[in-house]
Amino acid sequence: MTSHAILSSPFGGSLKTVSATLPAGTTLHVWLRSVDPVTPAELTASQDGREIGRLTAGNTDEFEFRALMIETAGETLFSYDSAITSLSVVYAFSEADVLEKGIVVLYSGEANSTPAVPSSYHFRPPFGWMNDPNGFGRFGDKVHLFYQHYPHSLRWNTMHWGHAVSDDYLHWKHLPIFLLPSAELSARADGRGGAFSGSAIPLAGEEAGIRVFFTEQVKDREPEEQIQLTSVSRDQIRAGPAEIILPERPAGLDLTLDFRDPYVIKGPDGRWKMLVGSRDHAGGVILLYDTADPDAATGWNFVSLLHRENRFGMTAAECPCIVPLGGPADDPQTRWALIFGLLTSRDPATARRNITLATVGSFDGSTFVKEFEQELDFATDAYAFQAFVDHSGPVGIAWLANWTEISKKTDFPTAMTLPRRVLLDDGVLLTPPVEAAEGLRQDLVDERRLLAGDKVELTNGAVEFVIDLAAPGATFDLEFDHPGIELGVRLDAEGLSILYDVPDGKLLPRYIAAGARPSTLRIFLDIGSIEVFADNGRWTGTKRLPGFASVRSARLTAPKDNVAAASIWQLKL
Repeated sequence: MTSHAILSSPFGGSLKTVSATLPAGTTLHVWLRSVDPVTPAELTASQDGREIGRLTAGNTDEFEFRALMIETAGETLFSYDSAITSLSVVYAFSEADVLEKGIVVLYSGEANSTPAVPSSYHFRPPFGWMNDPNGFGRFGDKVHLFYQHYPHSLRWNTMHWGHAVSDDYLHWKHLPIFLLPSAELSARADGRGGAFSGSAIPLAGEEAGIRVFFTEQVKDREPEEQIQLTSVSRDQIRAGPAEIILPERPAGLDLTLDFRDPYVIKGPDGRWKMLVGSRDHAGGVILLYDTADPDAATGWNFVSLLHRENRFGMTAAECPCIVPLGGPADDPQTRWALIFGLLTSRDPATARRNITLATVGSFDGSTFVKEFEQELDFATDAYAFQAFVDHSGPVGIAWLANWTEISKKTDFPTAMTLPRRVLLDDGVLLTPPVEAAEGLRQDLVDERRLLAGDKVELTNGAVEFVIDLAAPGATFDLEFDHPGIELGVRLDAEGLSILYDVPDGKLLPRYIAAGARPSTLRIFLDIGSIEVFADNGRWTGTKRLPGFASVRSARLTAPKDNVAAASIWQLKL
């Protein structure tokens, strides 16, 4: 149980307290900052009027991390004076069972508290800013999700790695912040860099061990702003000291300073492979490295420029990943999906930005031969997609956002997409939601009124629409009533579209899968998002929605007999 109180302060501010009943052996993680350059920040912990711990910090530019162990069970009072101390985050956990129970957030400030979205079923951080998924994979008996994170505000800044675990890809336990930026970068909140995106693999011979790979960014560092590092965790809770593995870009390729997002996987030849995103003065490129080291710790060598994309100009290829599809990695017949984002790319036909491409072909460990290509998501708000091969095959997740819509003036219901399978079927790539998503269905809201063309009221925005068409490409319009935007889904002769408009009159991109002729659709609505999966994910469209309001109702219109069945399910975690 947690409570908060505010009392008068001898320094002219407010003496603030946080009270929580904690078990013995609780670990506290605290971030505090000094308000006054003369007087250090201070937080005291007490039980029954007896002080049991005191934390201090002298930095006035950025919050400093401190840890405290609570030895004795009982009600614990944390006190600080707002005249001299600014507090960002306090959370508690037991190292013995944190992987099962997660952390308990005791305090987060006004600047970094995430809005309450109790009906939402998408992954969100417990506080602060989030972007790219990192190190998505199964380690031990749980799925781990690391992610780009800034704990101290709802805006992007110096990058940390957040961390969560799940048994089913949907229900997550938040864990302690896994990876902190270097002491130099942690000293100021100036966004110069930090622990940027990367990946993770199991640590050889250790059931609980994880090796992570990430980019360290330091703006204006010479000669390299971005270098690749690795770190090991033996308890799945915290990362150990980082070591540099790629201190510089490969020479002679005319590369820009972009050199980031290492993705590591075991290749078809049994050697560890690393993909790194970059660009040259013609377009985006993906670099391939490998090593014979079974621990993937040392000996990384540049192999080749694995893939390039020049159609969108000088756009950086970033967040690359590659996974085998439907077969063992060492089988020459197995096809591989190479997936990457193109930062700053613009589709001239629709004005969509930051497109993610999925290229399918053969991969022998040193050369990738493209056979076909398709867009991963026609609405482009499934960015930085990262996948791994789980028991049932490849599974991926993406940041449910697009950099073009991020500004200091807009709210941001940051989230990850629904996790998605990655399948190859009859020459096309499918990305349907994981099977566990059907378990979100709580109640059947309707299976008659929508089909009849009636307006169907929705209790809240956490719903799934299932639509079966009488024939492939049979046209329809599904209109949603949202208080802040115009929103809908349309299938017509041009293709499948998410209709999206805002009242400011700004000309927006067209979110369309041109030429799509699906037979079935699943449409997931949530606070801040819409996700469309047509024909089992043959065409997938994801759009972030502004604000924190729910869709209030829906109406389906279509020519007679075009729609064979239509139902609405209430969803809940």
